[in-house]
Order: sequence, then structure tokens, then C-alpha cells
Amino acid sequence: MPSRIPRQPEPEQAGRRTDNDARLGAELAAVISGARRRAVRDADRQVDSAHLLHSLLEYDAEVRDVFGDAPRVARLLGYLVQRSIGYGLRWQGSVEDSAALPVVTDTDGLSPLAAGALEHACARAARRGEPAAGVDLLAALVVDARARAVEVLARAGIDAGEVYSRIDSRPGSFAGDSGC
Repeated sequence: MPSRIPRQPEPEQAGRRTDNDARLGAELAAVISGARRRAVRDADRQVDSAHLLHSLLEYDAEVRDVFGDAPRVARLLGYLVQRSIGYGLRWQGSVEDSAALPVVTDTDGLSPLAAGALEHACARAARRGEPAAGVDLLAALVVDARARAVEVLARAGIDAGEVYSRIDSRPGSFAGDSGC
């Protein structure tokens, strides 16, 4: 009988291209590594946008600041934790895909939507002449209504459009930067 747990990439090869990507800041590389560990622990086939959102909240204080007060962040983390025991179980065995972000064919263990969001984040940061940061990835995650991260935000009572507006209103952000 085949295993019900999807085959994961070999640890030394998983994320090699993404984790060593010079376009990523050190903090964002740590976020992606954390999301990979969470996906393996949850027995998910790929890192999806909800894994990335969870990892962003854990590792990046600037991302937490975008969401505002501590109770709001705690509520959001609560929904993300429930993913592996509740509503997120229906995501297992399916691939997160997007219509809003460009298609990325070399996903390196990321869902197509998550890979597209990472590319979007890198392009957004490149326009500033900087490595991609957590808020760049957060901005890329919330622009696609099909993202699992957006579904989690909605369950926590947080509007993805409001999150994007908060990011765009930050100093150094490119207003209206919704696409690559």
C-alpha cells in the first residue's frame, strides 16, 4: 500500500535554489526555510501561501506591524495553527494555483501560486534596488483572492485589500504596485 504522506524532496536538495537566491534578504530566506519545515511537518506536498503567511508572522516583525495590534496577530496565528487540524485538511492533496500572478514553471517545492508570489516579491524589491523582504512577499500573497493565505485572512476577519493598502502606504513602498 503506498504511503499517504506525499514524497518530500531530499533535505539537502529541498529549496536549494530558493534558499540561496541572492534576490532574497536574509530574513526572507529564513521565512521560506521555516515555511518548508512547516509543510513537511504538515505532510503537505508543497509550500503554499498559508505556510508562507504563517512563517512571515513568526519570523518578521515588520510583517506583524502591518497587521497592527497584538490581538489581531494572535487571532490570525490561531487560524493558521488550525490549518493542520481543521479547515486546511481539505487542502491536502491539492495544488494551490493562481490566475492573478504570472505562471512560474520551476516552483522548487512551492505551489505555483507561492512561487509566483515569490517572483512578484523579488520584482517589487528590485524596483527599489533592494533584496526582497517579508513585506514584499506579503504584498504579493494578498493580491490573489485564490490564495490560501487570503482565505485564512478572511477567516480571521482581516481584509486582504486593507493589508495591501497598509503595505502601500508605508515609506519606501511603490503605491499602486499590484503587478509584475
